[in-house]
Amino acid sequence: MGAINSQQAERGARRMQANREELVERILLAVPEDGIIQPLAGLYLARVSQPRGWVHSVDRPSLCVIAQGSKEILLGGKSYSYDPDHYLIATVELPRASHVLEASRERPYLSFRLELSPALVSSVMMEAAQGSFSDHSDARALDISPLDVDLQDAVLRLVRLLDSPVNAQVLMPLISREIVYWLLMGAQGARLRHLTNMGGYTPIIARAIERLSEDVGQPLRIEDLARELGMSVSGLQHRFKAITAMSPMQFQKQLRLQEARRLMLSEDLDAASTAYRLGYHDAAHFNREYKSLFGDPPIHDIQRLRLGLVE
Repeated sequence: MGAINSQQAERGARRMQANREELVERILLAVPEDGIIQPLAGLYLARVSQPRGWVHSVDRPSLCVIAQGSKEILLGGKSYSYDPDHYLIATVELPRASHVLEASRERPYLSFRLELSPALVSSVMMEAAQGSFSDHSDARALDISPLDVDLQDAVLRLVRLLDSPVNAQVLMPLISREIVYWLLMGAQGARLRHLTNMGGYTPIIARAIERLSEDVGQPLRIEDLARELGMSVSGLQHRFKAITAMSPMQFQKQLRLQEARRLMLSEDLDAASTAYRLGYHDAAHFNREYKSLFGDPPIHDIQRLRLGLVE
């Protein structure tokens, strides 16, 4: 029996290595230069040829798989690192900082990200046996787990569809459902169920995040937000931090500063005008908070971004 298990493990390892090599080849072909593309709806492929500084973003609920290289993500003071042997799931929109650790021109960082809609997850859950899923109840909205061969194989088959856009129209929904199924069956199955479980708190916190995003330039009135969501202030703060690793105020501040960066880049606003639009009454306070998050005051940060020295 031990010999059989050893042989199966060896075959699985060879299959994973072959899948990884093919995934690298296909992403290299799809993304010939550094950057991010969206070849199919909800599917993003990225290529980076050198380690980068911290990049700040807000991403939708997603599955992330690295084909080559490694990456670190910082969320609420906690660091998450992963590589081709692991996958990452995020179940709510989160402002986070990411940093490519391993990348070179000879071996660029290559990644796959698939957005996970609550509707898709709910549909797969309805078709599958709930009792077979993990009972793990961690509420965190982001975590990393070892990648298994079944999930990796489905990811590869989805990337293969880039060769045939006509087939992709029919097969992408089917393979996406398979990916969700393997995720539900895996170590993070309960985390995915938080995305749709209306009896839990994640959908409520998702609504809180939506409101904070809509009102990014308005003062945060935590009492009003808690009342609207039917929660106590302490309950909202506790659940919000359990899921996002940040307090609502910290979360809003990061959203506000990322929006400030976008406004100065895309609308060519100066720092004072941007600060005023986003509800800051003290430009010096805005500059301090901006530097604390991005490492430089607004004028220097935006200059470097425009010169292309920082992603």
